[in-house]
Amino acid sequence: MLYTIQNSQMRVTIDSLGAQLMSITAADGTEYLWGGDEAYWRNRAPNLFPYVGRLTEGRCTYGGKSYEMTRHGFANRTQFSALESGADHVTLHMEDSGETRAVYPFAFAFDLVYALSGSTLSVTYRVTNRDGKEMYFGLGAHPGFRVPLEPGKAFTDYRLTFAQPCQPWQVLMSDDYLISGQEAPYPLEGGRSMPLRHDLFDHDAIILKNTDRTVTLSAGEGSRGVTVSYPRMRYLGVWHKPESDAPYVCLEPWLSLPSRHGVVEDLSQQNDLMALCPGETYENRWTVTIF
Repeated sequence: MLYTIQNSQMRVTIDSLGAQLMSITAADGTEYLWGGDEAYWRNRAPNLFPYVGRLTEGRCTYGGKSYEMTRHGFANRTQFSALESGADHVTLHMEDSGETRAVYPFAFAFDLVYALSGSTLSVTYRVTNRDGKEMYFGLGAHPGFRVPLEPGKAFTDYRLTFAQPCQPWQVLMSDDYLISGQEAPYPLEGGRSMPLRHDLFDHDAIILKNTDRTVTLSAGEGSRGVTVSYPRMRYLGVWHKPESDAPYVCLEPWLSLPSRHGVVEDLSQQNDLMALCPGETYENRWTVTIF
């Protein structure tokens, strides 16, 4: 089922499957979100829960037991229901089931709140621990944006520009796309910008930490673009399909990282996962502003 919210400046469509964004359209009809062309990447904006990225051997452990889980968890393949909706907002909900507990041993509720204010879409993640034990989880977003966003522009005309100068570090990946344990400074042009090239992504995502937490995709002054703000997410993934000329780029705010190379992670020991006490609720929000 598709849900649509709108105001005078934008219209947003969300699929109940995965609570995934399907469209972000300006009032003049310009589409900003990647359209899911299977030749490059069939998804558009998956929500990553309860894990971000790959698990070593496709599994994790907890309490001495092993659990198999696919990349990016299972929320992106789960049907959500609407808890509450209005013209410019909707809250979508999923909770644990026998199927989820077979791969992730916790009772929980996971809600997404989509809300519009002017030209900004806010996405709020709300995780509630309904279990009697501490719950561990990862969380992230994976929205793809069209590049170019307007006629007459090329992919290489675009750049990512952080709101403030910063010196990010790149979290380096192993050959099997797990965390290698190594990091390196990631130089930005003028201390703020990353010009886009297709070959940036030939070894999968660029994962950055210690960034300013507002980044803009644009081709310069006067062009269409998007600004993604992620005040309480620790990492930013930047990606498109490796070794391709894919006409999109994903700007991915992440709370946590994939598994370390060669380590089958114990969920209670992976230090960047969120730990949530029984009965508690955790919220995190990121936003997209179109212009």
